[in-house]
Amino acid sequence: MTDYRMCGTGRTDSNFNKVVLKRLFMSRINRPPMSISRIASKVSTESAQKAYKDKTIAIVGTVTDDNRLLTVPELHIAALRFTATARARIEKAGGECLTFDQLALRHPTGSNVLLLRGPKNAREAVKHFGFGPHSHKKPKVESKGRKFERARGRRRSKGFKV
Repeated sequence: MTDYRMCGTGRTDSNFNKVVLKRLFMSRINRPPMSISRIASKVSTESAQKAYKDKTIAIVGTVTDDNRLLTVPELHIAALRFTATARARIEKAGGECLTFDQLALRHPTGSNVLLLRGPKNAREAVKHFGFGPHSHKKPKVESKGRKFERARGRRRSKGFKV
C-alpha cells in the first residue's frame, strides 16, 4: 500500500497507480473476488493472446480457484490474496503469483499490466436490492417453502404473474 501511496500521489504521472491506490482503499464489498477461470477466459481467446502476450494481470482483491477449469494457462498475476489451491494451480502451470509490492517494483508506471476486477453485483444480497413493484427484487423472508411469497404476482395460477 505504501508503494502505491507514493506512486499514486504524484511521484509518477501514471493513471494506473492512481486507480490501484483508489481500489486498495475500497471496502471489502467493492473488492470482489475473481476466479482463475474468469481470468483465463479474458486472456485465452485468440485475439486476447496477441494483445495481452507477456502482460501481468493485476487484481485488487482475491484470486480464487475454479475446479471446473481443467487446464490453467500460464498466468502472471498480482493480487492482494490468493486461495491456496489457486496459488498452487497457477504456479504448477508455470505462472507466478505476485504481491502488489513486487508489481510496483517491476512495473512502476503500470505499463504491460492488465487491470481486472471481479463482478460486483454477483452477491446474493444484491438480489434483494431495489424498490417498488416491477423491480423483480427478491423478498426477504424467513420461511422458504412452497407457500411463502409465491402467491399473487408470482404464479399464473394465483391471479397473475409479473
